[in-house]
Amino acid sequence: MVLRNSYWVALAVASVIALAQASTIRDVLAFRAGEGAPPTDIAPLTADIITSDGYPVEVHQVTTADGYVLTMFRIPGGPGNPAREGKNVAFVQHGLLCSSADWVILGPGKALAYMLVDAGYDVWLGNARGNTNSRQHIFHDPDARNTDFWDFSWHEIGFFDLPAMIDYALQHTGQTSLHYAGHSQGTTSFFIMASLRPEYNQRIRSMHALAPVAFMSNLRSPFVRAFAPFVDQIDWLMRMLGVNEFLPSSDMMTLGGQMLCRDEALFQEVCANVLFLIGGFNSPQLNRTLLPTILANTPAGASVNQLVHYAQGYNSGNFRQFDFGLTLNLIRYGSIRPPDYPLNRVTAPVALHYGDNDWLAAVSDVRQLHSRISNPIGLFRVSDPNWNHLDFTWGIDADSLLYQRVISFMDRYN
Repeated sequence: MVLRNSYWVALAVASVIALAQASTIRDVLAFRAGEGAPPTDIAPLTADIITSDGYPVEVHQVTTADGYVLTMFRIPGGPGNPAREGKNVAFVQHGLLCSSADWVILGPGKALAYMLVDAGYDVWLGNARGNTNSRQHIFHDPDARNTDFWDFSWHEIGFFDLPAMIDYALQHTGQTSLHYAGHSQGTTSFFIMASLRPEYNQRIRSMHALAPVAFMSNLRSPFVRAFAPFVDQIDWLMRMLGVNEFLPSSDMMTLGGQMLCRDEALFQEVCANVLFLIGGFNSPQLNRTLLPTILANTPAGASVNQLVHYAQGYNSGNFRQFDFGLTLNLIRYGSIRPPDYPLNRVTAPVALHYGDNDWLAAVSDVRQLHSRISNPIGLFRVSDPNWNHLDFTWGIDADSLLYQRVISFMDRYN
């Protein structure tokens, strides 16, 4: 299957270099709704999408203990379900190279954020450091050469970002605990927080891990398998070139998605196949009309170290802290190897949701994770046998095959 689609991937890589320009949010949202001509820029912010869909939205910023300024979007109510005090809080966290936009792109009645609001929850959408919405620091400039801004992996997201955002949401709402749903890296970072800062387990009513990534030995993604063996050399080269950020959001990607991936575009299947090669093939679950909006918001940027850390996990077969090399490991950890994350300290109620055709969160790796945490409340298979890694956020039937079950379990833990 991979070889059969290599032609499309080559075309995609060659094509998506052509680009740049801009238009208005109104045109973007009209096109997303299937009305009007394609715009020249389709990168609406999460807040713009939410407002256009008829829901109220608040923008909040919180500063982490190490100085990163993170943006969160709150949806306190919706049509027929007005905002009020005392609602149960649901916090939702995106995956690698993604953003809060993932949770609203599918639209009302389909997207997880809206379904949670409609079910009566006070919904908070997080954004990790370094993505489109969280490129600020009290000292460091993300665009400066050799800046320290990008000196982090998903370890820091779990250790600093999630606690800061969760504390803020709880303090702002007057609640003492909340429900957590995360996708991919949003699960990785949760397990870091819950294992290294175990006091946060008491602030989680239920945690829903969508495509959970901790152990990675059995992943099938050709991109990761090709990159991982050479991670040390690639990391060295990136540092020598002063490249610290990986795939930031750009006008080039925005226009490429609009020009090449929209309905009737010659290369729309190229765009689809690029996504399939990352997370697994499941053509019936991808709404191709949404591709321009998806690619306008994803990739949303990440540090090189985030990818390096995942590659290290694939190579070692362990879920452990960042490997800085023998000398720095001795200084930081007191041993030549980085320590494993103590998953037995994850005592929050955790439901793991997996797909048979997920090329990044293999079933056997998810089962290993299930056996290591202390309070699993379920290991749930999405019934579509071709369900892949990206279907958890953009799948046409994610509402009925996945999100309804997630919300039902949250309701039980209220």
